[in-house]
Amino acid sequence: MDDTLSDGFAGFTDFTAREESRQHGSSPRTVKDLPSDDQPRERARRFGIASLGNADLFAIILRTGIKGYPITDLCRDLMAMNGNLLLNLERQTREQIMELDGIGELKAMQIEAVMEIVRRYGRERVGDRVMVKSPQTIYDIMRPEIANLPYEEMWAIFLNRANRVIGKLRVSQGGSTSTVFDIKKIIKNALMAHAEGIVLCHNHPSGNLAPSGPDDSITRRFHEACRTLDLNLVDHLIVTPDGYYSYRDSSSILR
Repeated sequence: MDDTLSDGFAGFTDFTAREESRQHGSSPRTVKDLPSDDQPRERARRFGIASLGNADLFAIILRTGIKGYPITDLCRDLMAMNGNLLLNLERQTREQIMELDGIGELKAMQIEAVMEIVRRYGRERVGDRVMVKSPQTIYDIMRPEIANLPYEEMWAIFLNRANRVIGKLRVSQGGSTSTVFDIKKIIKNALMAHAEGIVLCHNHPSGNLAPSGPDDSITRRFHEACRTLDLNLVDHLIVTPDGYYSYRDSSSILR
């Protein structure tokens, strides 16, 4: 069995067992009823915050559960329902998060705030004026932004003569399999930014890194448009949570 599926099944089993225990009144009523070693704050105090799992970290942030449903159980059920993966939780809407008993709008927004902080942290580490030395640089910039979206987004990254990032533009948002591509919009914004190079970047929600026919067509058309205005199409990346495809490295279109 796939490890992810196995972890998700185990989490669901734990969730089911806890739910049955809660309905029969055999689970602890509050966190204080738990042994001290099972209380997230006590463990964090004794062993450090890094010793806690994701569920217990959320328990510290969300603080309180509801009657007969300690926050520790609530947060473990929250993670179990998402296969114990933050990547899955990130995709949940506020309404979906609130489907779990004990999570109202405030707690759902707290969870969303945590995920947004994670995304912003991922963006900060690469800086705004980073020098693009390879496709990996672009991937590091864009992975936190678009890799795990359930729909496609197309972005343009503008570079100066030294190949430093001077701006980014979300070009379009689409369905799960395609995006609307506007060449004139990208060219106009590139010229306004005084860019000399452009990198296109979009995600594949399916996780498949192989370029499609429309991806090839977009790259070819935009490359030709850039040439007429003496702009350099540096690369076009397809991004997923697990990696990237670089047209510059892997296709003859940009060679």
